[in-house]
Amino acid sequence: MESAPPLLEMRSITKEFPGVLALSDVNLRVRRGEIHAICGENGAGKSTLMKVLSGVYPYGSYSGSILYQGNETRFADIKASEHAGIVIIHQELALVPGMSITENIILGNEPRRFGGIDWKAANHKALELMAMVGLTEDPDTLIKDIGVGKQQLVEIAKAFAKDVKLLILDEPTAALNEADSRHLLDLLRGFKERGVTSIMISHKLNEIAAIADSITILRDGKTIETLDVTAGAVDEDRIVRGMVGRSLSNRFPDHTPDIGDVFFEVRDWTVRHPISAERLVCKNSSFTVRRGEIVGFAGLMGAGRTELAMSLFGRAYGVYLGGQVFKDGKPVELKSVAQAINHGLAYVSEDRKAIGLNLLDDIKTSIVAAKLSKVTRNGVLDEAREYHEAESYRKSLRIKSPSVDDGVTTLSGGNQQKVVLAKWMFTDPDLLILDEPTRGIDVGAKYEIYGIIQQLADEGKGVIVISSELPELIGLCDRIYTVFEGTITGEIARKDADPEVLMKQMTSINKKTSITKTANA
Repeated sequence: MESAPPLLEMRSITKEFPGVLALSDVNLRVRRGEIHAICGENGAGKSTLMKVLSGVYPYGSYSGSILYQGNETRFADIKASEHAGIVIIHQELALVPGMSITENIILGNEPRRFGGIDWKAANHKALELMAMVGLTEDPDTLIKDIGVGKQQLVEIAKAFAKDVKLLILDEPTAALNEADSRHLLDLLRGFKERGVTSIMISHKLNEIAAIADSITILRDGKTIETLDVTAGAVDEDRIVRGMVGRSLSNRFPDHTPDIGDVFFEVRDWTVRHPISAERLVCKNSSFTVRRGEIVGFAGLMGAGRTELAMSLFGRAYGVYLGGQVFKDGKPVELKSVAQAINHGLAYVSEDRKAIGLNLLDDIKTSIVAAKLSKVTRNGVLDEAREYHEAESYRKSLRIKSPSVDDGVTTLSGGNQQKVVLAKWMFTDPDLLILDEPTRGIDVGAKYEIYGIIQQLADEGKGVIVISSELPELIGLCDRIYTVFEGTITGEIARKDADPEVLMKQMTSINKKTSITKTANA
């Protein structure tokens, strides 16, 4: 394909786990100095392949061969791959929150002097690397005091401290806002000009189409094809066709809503920040949800959508200052998560791994966790019923796992999200609040989750969807509220919603003139 030998070749890579063939005869060829994307549905084997390459899964735990810079490599661990200049940045960042930016950047690579750490050299090196990635913070700032976008940049700076030649990024923009995502993609372009080769796993196909030189598509643990983007004729639809084996011209299942009367109403909900007493995260927020309706909440990062949802769900966030909640026309108290669940509310958090799941649990334990009373008798767990209930959700939601006894960590992101949905569906809620329900999952799994959301609405439940993806809200929701700086600034019917209209409402507090009232949606 190219005259120069490739930087990397992975030949006939096969990797098995108990009961699961994760990779089957996978081949990957990466040219020196290119940005190479790897795409595929959740469970396709993308992250597994990169863990094989980086030594997370050491030589001997897989079959096949890896040629790097013309030589066969047999990495025993991740340190061996890093020593060769291969650095992987996982979706779950490997930073120490209580340590400074400098300490994280040099961790494991500390400059030494007289038997101790040379902090002058360390700070100089950190500042040099921070400048490279566009970080202007004080290098003594603690990691926990900077946002996710800047933490991602610290990870990249840390990679360059290890003299990286091949940079692997697993879903690098999944948790970033648009501005941070653009900055990161610009950095990758800059690294390419400096001769650094990058492999990028991402579900954001618009980013892939914009930045990649080549795209390798995996499906069900097998290599489907490699597309040469530089040759042209590669767009999102072409990538999707390779990922799912068919064209998804319509990214959303057909759906005709059957919307009933208002059953859930919030009036003048006001909440302040848990630490900053002067900052209101919800300002006199009022909205309604009808039975059978999917209601969207749109807003830029930090607008207050998640804060509103969590504060309603048993006051799980912030300090309540005022407001009322009505269900079926009657006021209800939601002073604790238990009260919220008992009143028929469910909340699927935006961070399924940190909040939505206990990663030490198996699938069946996770599914019944939010309402154990349904599978206990006189305080004793009915294991047969627990298994039966979990198995029914595994089948109905098509969770890809041989058994509900498997740990949730064995699942792909999309299947973990289905487990979280099952967990809250098991509580028999009347209102489901879904916060970024498709973040970090592929188009095929998204399609399935959209279908589940529509099915829940068809059962007469109300569904609230918080999403940073405007096309998702427009394609899925019957009405959309916009939020800016803790204030609900607009209410827009599906027929009137387009990205430009939503963006205007998301960046304005002209509340009285911005609201577009809807009838019965």
